Amino acid sequence: MSSVETAPEQALEWIKAGKGAALATVIETWGSAPRRAGAQMVVSGAGDMMGSVSGGCVEGAVVVEAMEALEDGNPRLLEYGVSDGDAFAVGLACGGTIKILVEPVGTAMPTDTLDALVAARASRQRAAYVVDTESWDRRLDHDGHTARFAKDRTGMEEDGKTFVAIHNPPLRLAIVGGVHIAQALVPMAKLAGYDPYIIDPREAFGSADRFPGERVINDWPDDALAEIGVDARTALVLLTHDPKLDDPALHIALKSDAFYVGALGSTRTHAKRVARLEEAGFTADQIARIKGPIGLDIGAASPPEIAVSILAQMVATLRQGV
Repeated sequence: MSSVETAPEQALEWIKAGKGAALATVIETWGSAPRRAGAQMVVSGAGDMMGSVSGGCVEGAVVVEAMEALEDGNPRLLEYGVSDGDAFAVGLACGGTIKILVEPVGTAMPTDTLDALVAARASRQRAAYVVDTESWDRRLDHDGHTARFAKDRTGMEEDGKTFVAIHNPPLRLAIVGGVHIAQALVPMAKLAGYDPYIIDPREAFGSADRFPGERVINDWPDDALAEIGVDARTALVLLTHDPKLDDPALHIALKSDAFYVGALGSTRTHAKRVARLEEAGFTADQIARIKGPIGLDIGAASPPEIAVSILAQMVATLRQGV
């Protein structure tokens, strides 16, 4: 799992280590708040902290509240106004207001609930953590909340008292082709919260030397993707220019729920790709899912610039459906 937003896992680790933990979650924002609803920070009983709820504006105050919550065992609802001056200091144009839920694990939030949430995340099972901020009743749902799951939208319900934290499976990026663009794209994607896989049967390209510490699969793309699984939280990027490698991957991707499918190549190369897919029986709507030529048109020339254009297009597709 990516290191971006792993507060539940860290909280459980500290609980098992006997340190105790409190989770602080942004549940509502107004104005130009630094972080969106669902952002989390975890604080241990020893004063360790991981994550953020405001980009640096109110973390110190939240740590104090979390430590007090660990002492008395009670949850807290905190509200902070981020001034224009503080907002500017963390790169925002203007300030805003954030509401934060602080829950000590083991008293306010049951440890078995946290355990079940972490297990669901590890098995790529979606889950919604639901809290009534008046009665403090809590539950973990795996069904319902369809619109929230689809839009990856955490927040308050219309009743003004029920908070729903959406935990979709982590985003994944399957890259077919261990080329220079992939070498630039992998670290960028990890920073954006993706778990990357590099697929290339050519060991000269898909090697540990070229991708140190990364998951490299030296297998044919169709076999590798069948092993990994392709779901609605998966982006697929094809970078080989080789139909023997790209086409089998496309045959799987276009029958899957992958939210993004992009293929490197010129307009002419893409036209040939479309013709092959039509001959293989794919419909116009299926083929239209492919972003080809890949990436946003930003005039990218070098491998890192092309990687930026691909990642930007992935984000736009995920967040805006374009």
